[in-house]
Amino acid sequence: MARTAPFILFRMAVYFGVALAYMLMTGVGAGVGWGVGGFGDEGFRAGATLWGGFAGFGITAAVMYFLREYLLYVVKAGHIAVLVDLMDGKTLSQGRSQIAHARAEVTARFGQTSTLFAVDQLIKGVLKAITGLLRGMMSIIPVPGARQIVTVVQGFLRIAVGFIDEVILAYAMRTRSTNAWQSAREGLVLYGQNYKVMLKNAAWLALIVYGLSFVVFLIMLAPAGLAVYLIPGAWSAGGMVFALLFAWSVKVALLEPFAIACMMQVYFRTIEGQTPDPAWENRLDSLSAKFRKLKEKAVSAIDPEPAGSAAF
Repeated sequence: MARTAPFILFRMAVYFGVALAYMLMTGVGAGVGWGVGGFGDEGFRAGATLWGGFAGFGITAAVMYFLREYLLYVVKAGHIAVLVDLMDGKTLSQGRSQIAHARAEVTARFGQTSTLFAVDQLIKGVLKAITGLLRGMMSIIPVPGARQIVTVVQGFLRIAVGFIDEVILAYAMRTRSTNAWQSAREGLVLYGQNYKVMLKNAAWLALIVYGLSFVVFLIMLAPAGLAVYLIPGAWSAGGMVFALLFAWSVKVALLEPFAIACMMQVYFRTIEGQTPDPAWENRLDSLSAKFRKLKEKAVSAIDPEPAGSAAF
């Protein structure tokens, strides 16, 4: 993590900037609502201020939704690229050149932003299917209260596997694959045949990351409350919302890449010398339509023109 300091600073600038944008736009919206509320009584002003704050927050959320592909491409995948180089013993660039090098690596593996985003979404879908398979296996265990236990475990597994999709992307970068769809299939099969090791480590990392995020949330309640106090109309729930935003920004900027780096080390060490097991490939084929979609995309990437489509 320390040797990728330029990227850590970049992540901090991006995600703390996002949190600040939410705060500022919520404050601006609340200010506009407070001004409009001056045309009515106190109740009308309070309502207008509240709705103005919601509007500012919602507009920022909409902008972030449209930027999610760019953030995945430049920030998350870029950091994965330099972590892969570091684990392979390569000399890393320093300063802004590290970020430029990472972007070039991501482009070489995935091409356009939309391709990386599509691959990532399919990977997440397959991981959910694997989690569902594990849940089904647990539900048949004849233990009193098993259904309630399975529900809790299911929620925890969803959090734990949240780090693993980026590890599968790292596999494509480390193998220097020119077919991102096929490398994603291989990486998922290797994950499936080693799911016990991966899930155990993911579970511990999830506890650490979300535990520390909760600590950050508690620490940030005071400054978040001050920020809310400065907003016209003093939105009462704003302190908790802003504290959650601060905790989220620390999580994605600092704690999440730490977890990803740990998971990458575990994954690459575990699969070393292994090849994808055809039995697991068949299992995932029957289990997940998105896994089958990866195969279709992989074949079309190799042979983009279907048979008989030659131009006359």
